Amino acid sequence: TADPATGPGAELAVFLLSGTVLWHLVHQTQISLATGFLEETWSRNVLGLLTTPLKGWEYLAGVGLFALLRTALSTTAVAGLAFAAYAFDVTALGLGLVPVAALLLACGWAVALTVVGLVLRYGSGAEALVWGALSVVMPLSGVFYPVATLPAPLRPVAEVLPTTHVFAAGRALAAGHAMPWRELALAAGGTAVVLAAGLLALGRLLRSFRRRGLVTRYS
Repeated sequence: TADPATGPGAELAVFLLSGTVLWHLVHQTQISLATGFLEETWSRNVLGLLTTPLKGWEYLAGVGLFALLRTALSTTAVAGLAFAAYAFDVTALGLGLVPVAALLLACGWAVALTVVGLVLRYGSGAEALVWGALSVVMPLSGVFYPVATLPAPLRPVAEVLPTTHVFAAGRALAAGHAMPWRELALAAGGTAVVLAAGLLALGRLLRSFRRRGLVTRYS
């Protein structure tokens, strides 16, 4: 478990392990939700969905719950492996783990909603974003190191990302510090903005998808 008193090497190991587990959480959330929709395009079932009385929020809720289950199972497996191989217990982060995990889930959903909208609007060529969108976010979020180590021009960009503040809070908890309320507040505000932006983007792209008759791609 995390104990900064055991030396800088042990603290670095804890940061790496906690970052790995927490990053898997946000990454798996995004992948699970986005691929849950992509399965409809791969099976040519988009037209069927649009012709049913199923409402958009009902479909999103169903896919989201299934994605949440997949994320919980895979993250538990990763956390279990970290404990078995390195004696790292992610629950040592304490109650702060709850808001950190919730914010990462919301960030993953925000990215997934935007990616789903882009796939609807621009077709299968945008599917690469499902696996690559977060690859840009990870190095800027300070997953395994503080943002202060980034090149100076990139630091303002990193500070805008809610994930940066979530992982800063995670590192503080892993180091045994008090609840990082400031970082959590910044992360919560940023997450609310990106989640709203993701929903707005999905709504606009879906309307464009219907107006242009792009459903014929999947029929």
